Amino acid sequence: MPTMSDVLTKHEVSAADSDWLHRLVGDWQLLSDLSFADLVLWVRSERGDWFAAAHARPTTGVGVFTEDLVGEPVAPARSRMVRSAYERHEIVRAGQTVWRDDMPIREEAIPVVREGSVTAVLTRHTNLASMRTPSRLEVTYLATADALARMIAAGAFPQEEPEAELRRGTPRVGDGVLRLNSDGVVTYASPNAVSAVHRLGYDGDVIGIKLARAVGDLLPARSPADEDLSQVLRGRVADRGEVQTRSAAVMVRSIPLREGERRVGAVLLVRDVGELRRRERELATKDVTIREIHHRVKNNLQTVAAMLRLQARRVDDPKGRAALDDAVRRVATIASVHETLSSRLDDHLDFDEVAERGIQAALDLGNRSGVRVSGSLEGTFGTLCSEDATAIAMVLAELVQNAVEHGLADRDGTVSVRVQRHARPDADVVEVEVVDDGAGLPPGFDPSAGGLGVQIVRSLVSDLGGEIEWVPTRKGTAVKFTAVLREIPAKR
Repeated sequence: MPTMSDVLTKHEVSAADSDWLHRLVGDWQLLSDLSFADLVLWVRSERGDWFAAAHARPTTGVGVFTEDLVGEPVAPARSRMVRSAYERHEIVRAGQTVWRDDMPIREEAIPVVREGSVTAVLTRHTNLASMRTPSRLEVTYLATADALARMIAAGAFPQEEPEAELRRGTPRVGDGVLRLNSDGVVTYASPNAVSAVHRLGYDGDVIGIKLARAVGDLLPARSPADEDLSQVLRGRVADRGEVQTRSAAVMVRSIPLREGERRVGAVLLVRDVGELRRRERELATKDVTIREIHHRVKNNLQTVAAMLRLQARRVDDPKGRAALDDAVRRVATIASVHETLSSRLDDHLDFDEVAERGIQAALDLGNRSGVRVSGSLEGTFGTLCSEDATAIAMVLAELVQNAVEHGLADRDGTVSVRVQRHARPDADVVEVEVVDDGAGLPPGFDPSAGGLGVQIVRSLVSDLGGEIEWVPTRKGTAVKFTAVLREIPAKR
């Protein structure tokens, strides 16, 4: 099934018109819910035919179309209505009720205007079979929907909203609706909206109050004045705001209603987000705790490394001192991973920076012995979870260290690390190759009989679900290993 972008591209809708239509569709669920109706957006081809670019169904009532209409041509029965709205630049209602699957349907076409020109036509399809004697809620919703439809036909909707940090909890029609007049007085409040205002701490009747003044009196005494929030509560600007009192937190979205150049009132969508904010605070506390744990682990590992370093200085046996130095290096490698994780809100990291630091640390050890060793990292590891990052960092550090100490064997040379990451149906896999231009493998080299470093590497690669092999080359040695990566959980 084509997407809206596919349809707009196919019929060569201009970039400016396409952006306007995307903004409209991004906000038209409001109109669908207030209308209790399906909405379909139609765009015109160069030949003058009309095709559906987007389709919305109401969450507040029974829809009309069970199938998705995107990409479909307009039905002959409603093409005349669509063309008429396009040519006359005004809302056109079908002359008679349309019947679909024994359901009576009321249809109307609304021209979508941008800068005085019709860019598309929006049709509204209401299932009359589900309608009954309307309640005050339904009357208010329908009147508000009609006001928005007139604004679309006048090019006044969708409205520009200031750039702001988007927080979860943007309200919808089902969460609560307030209708204000031009003075900011509440003329209607849905039951959910009344509950939201009462949770803020207001005890009186919501109808007839000046919302900005009533809510302002509920704010804590030391709360900083927020003129933007006040304008939202008066319905004067298209914006979002959040009211936080001692008892609750309520998200408010304001949509000013206009008739021509005159503001006639506003519709405010409200949602009690107190529980949502509480959960966010809990998650934030857990994130901070995790970062603090990584920070403390890093500090403890650095302390262990320092103690081993001091112990190595007191050991006279060269082999014992070398073993302790190797332990210091391995502990420092693990500490570097925790250091990176301590600066993040999640439990995964971009591994390339860690890899570059580990490679450089191993090369620096070789350079201290008087030889000149250079290295490079080709390719990218990408993002890894903490478990994979620690294991791969250890493997990489061991292999580069072995290449410097044994492959180059106190001679000048180069160590190259080449990385490729592949996406497979079941999991991502990284292939790593550590290549040196040194003396090559010793005769009869057997990895299963190798030293502690080789055994550590083989064990870690096995834990990563991969394989490893040592391959002699014309000018040195190449060690190739693979790792099957764990899936990274989606961000909250």
